[in-house]
Amino acid sequence: MIGLAAVLFDMDGTLVDTEVLWWQTTAEIAAGLGYALTDADAPEVVGRAVEDTAAHLVRVARAGEAQEVARALTDSFFGRVEQGAPMRPGAQRLLAALEADGLPFALVSASPRVVVDSVVGGSLAHVPFAFTLSADDTSLTKPHPDPYRAAAARLGAEPWSCVAVEDSPDGAASAEAAGCGVLVVPSLLEVPPSPVRTFASSLTEVTPDTLRACLVAPLGV
Repeated sequence: MIGLAAVLFDMDGTLVDTEVLWWQTTAEIAAGLGYALTDADAPEVVGRAVEDTAAHLVRVARAGEAQEVARALTDSFFGRVEQGAPMRPGAQRLLAALEADGLPFALVSASPRVVVDSVVGGSLAHVPFAFTLSADDTSLTKPHPDPYRAAAARLGAEPWSCVAVEDSPDGAASAEAAGCGVLVVPSLLEVPPSPVRTFASSLTEVTPDTLRACLVAPLGV
């Protein structure tokens, strides 16, 4: 039986309630390009890297330049986050339980470093993460497996001995592709099921044992 080596938490929409702030930011920038954001845009906005959302806005608005739009998105989102991002229900209790159990945990986010540092220095300042990993720290970010593979390697663990806690389709796909166990706590977007994904309606119902049960042994182990 494999043991849980570490827990890898997504940030936006999972530990902190920032997805709404990101949506507001994107709607504001889209309006400036002459485009009205709708629910149909959600898959290209929620849980996506800044560059992906910027490219989407330039494409659908037929206006702007991707790098400039990405910079505007980051600056506006950072301003909102700096005003405070509340923790998601159950997040504080679960983090404390993991700390009490001696289980290491890290933050693996698709947000830029400037945003991650703002949240970790504010709402999550009291949380003893082993480290934080941002979109700037790997060549490719979510939905690619690179962030979770890098996080596991940094912990000296195999991906399959780690469980990722995610709220979005791209985040879940990233963790699954890396070989991690996946616990999904959806926020704004529905996340499709898969054989290696476990679902919870809220972090309030998650315990360290819940996370241990999410591990999926690879072939031959």
